Amino acid sequence: MAAESKGSIIRINTREALLKRRLRRHLASLGYTRNEAGELSAPGTTKDVIRQLHRAQRREIVRSQAEFIAGAIPRVQDFFASGSDIDVGNIAPRIERVFSGTWQADLFRVASLTWSVPVSSGFGRRLRFLVWDDHNGKLIGIFAIGDPVFNLAVRDNFIEWTANDRAQRLVNVMDAYVLGAVPPYNLLLGGKLVACIVRSMDVYDEFRREYGDAKGIISKQKKHPQLLAVTTSSSMGRSSVYNRLKIDGVEYFQSLGYSGGWGHFHIPDKLFVDLRDYLRDNGHYNADQHKFGDGPNWRIRAIRSAMTALGFKGDVLKHGIQREVFISQYASNALTILQTGSGRAKLNGLLSVPEIGVLAVNRWLIGRAERRPEYQDWHKDLIPRLIKYNVGMQPGIEKGTIAV
Repeated sequence: MAAESKGSIIRINTREALLKRRLRRHLASLGYTRNEAGELSAPGTTKDVIRQLHRAQRREIVRSQAEFIAGAIPRVQDFFASGSDIDVGNIAPRIERVFSGTWQADLFRVASLTWSVPVSSGFGRRLRFLVWDDHNGKLIGIFAIGDPVFNLAVRDNFIEWTANDRAQRLVNVMDAYVLGAVPPYNLLLGGKLVACIVRSMDVYDEFRREYGDAKGIISKQKKHPQLLAVTTSSSMGRSSVYNRLKIDGVEYFQSLGYSGGWGHFHIPDKLFVDLRDYLRDNGHYNADQHKFGDGPNWRIRAIRSAMTALGFKGDVLKHGIQREVFISQYASNALTILQTGSGRAKLNGLLSVPEIGVLAVNRWLIGRAERRPEYQDWHKDLIPRLIKYNVGMQPGIEKGTIAV
């Protein structure tokens, strides 16, 4: 009996040592080191560094979806534009809701893989959209809004929420967890057009139809939410898309400051699964506490629990990459309603997608096309190569060593 117990202890210790070694090697491969305080220190904050830090996660996602990508691209590639397909002055945006199990869902998924930073799947309530150019029938971009994270200091401080206020009124806020243009519209500042479309009457109405009478996931109570605001955060530090995003005198997104540099993007799914298995074998409740409604915080809790059980120093979840956080208010009295919990949204001035399209094309896209005509060189056949390239390594990031 004593021998069996001793053998079990040895196996557990060996497993812990292997997990620790894997995590050290992974973080070192990303360029992380430890500073004098024992905290993680990122190899830099430039856009190239941030892309590199996300590359392992993105590579894992693309490899796991290789079969889907191979089958989907022939079906959806013709929906992407070549530069010669675009008549910039006549770009006419329209949004289409995306539902699971459709070809539109496949197109959304492929489009999201063209970006160098992986996109989230969202949590809780979710609305996904394709943005079409009705002039040529090609895809301009995609966006999705879903339940926001519960704890976000810059948002809560801006609204002046107490913890109780947030619990009662966060239902009126969504987060744009996917947002961007695809080639070649991204070369024409199409990302600014897509961002402005998020704050449209079309999106407001879609939210009202879908969730206006829905019950809360956790509370099971009808709160009759109004879509008063959408938050989003830049993936590359300071944002060139959302800053100064104003047309016809209306500000579409407002900067709230920067996040604290916490998260889990640098812990890839395969390693996370092993950390969960470790927690589960040790009977830890955070291993499987991820029922619908738990939201993104569950993954953070699980990683932190595993790190504590493994005896890691410091907090591995503080990756140090701060993201600029923005808010878009749909109603002129949105802030008042979020603060007090009473009132009806005053939507005067909220435009439709076609109206926003006309303003945005004239504000940004026409001038960009004149200054940067190289968008015309893009061809839709490059989409598979773009997805493959974004999985590969880029030079310029030195690998460090890390002691945990």
